[in-house]
Amino acid sequence: MRSVSMGTGCMTASKYFLFLLNLIFFLLGGVILGFGLWLLLDNQSFIVIINNSTDVKVACYVLISVGAFSMLLGLFGCLGAIFQIKCLLGLYFTCLLVILVAQIAAGVLVYLQKEKVNEQMSKIVDKVLGSYAGNSSRTEQAWDLIQKKMQCCGWMGQEDWNNNAVILNSSQLLFPCSCQNLTLTVQNRSDSGFCEAQTPDWPVYNVGCSASVENWLITNIGVVLGICLTVALIELLGMILSICLCRNVGTDYSKVPRF
Repeated sequence: MRSVSMGTGCMTASKYFLFLLNLIFFLLGGVILGFGLWLLLDNQSFIVIINNSTDVKVACYVLISVGAFSMLLGLFGCLGAIFQIKCLLGLYFTCLLVILVAQIAAGVLVYLQKEKVNEQMSKIVDKVLGSYAGNSSRTEQAWDLIQKKMQCCGWMGQEDWNNNAVILNSSQLLFPCSCQNLTLTVQNRSDSGFCEAQTPDWPVYNVGCSASVENWLITNIGVVLGICLTVALIELLGMILSICLCRNVGTDYSKVPRF
């Protein structure tokens, strides 16, 4: 009798713990879905600069799909745990296994292709800088904001602006105002468009935005890794609990009151 009571207690605890785990998983899916939508629709982030890239758009749609699928999977897990539906628990375990393997494969792929990604980003930014006209378009506003906030100029450096059509065709010594280093001059205060330089040496930041983005990633890598490890741990615990519940559903000692 005592072993039956302990078995019932363990199954009840596992059931509600799995429910709580899936509730967290459901909320995380909502966060991923919202992040994908933000990247796709926001007009004040770096995504505006690279939104002409098919790969970037595909990545946004993948995030949205993964978020929606995670929410659906979390719902299945909650229903399977509370009502102890064996087929839902089995489906939940299989899907979690596929997601975990896909996440590991995606992480390895991104790491191996990081040089190619940086090269593609450089080409996209070069195209943006070459056609920059200072007319405050959506793309130009986003790039001005990036250069101002990150205190950088161009992608690899200020030389990226040398092929800009306006600068090449102007009789004045023009430079992008959003690159302006206010510690070197206070004459121009505009945050967008072009400003006139007094000498051929532009009073701009001497670091490219590529280095600034990389420094930001290095600074926040702990947070990124923490989130990834937390999600992986939740998935692993969900797999263990779901397979345990699935194997014990229907045994006498594991029956619990139904809702």
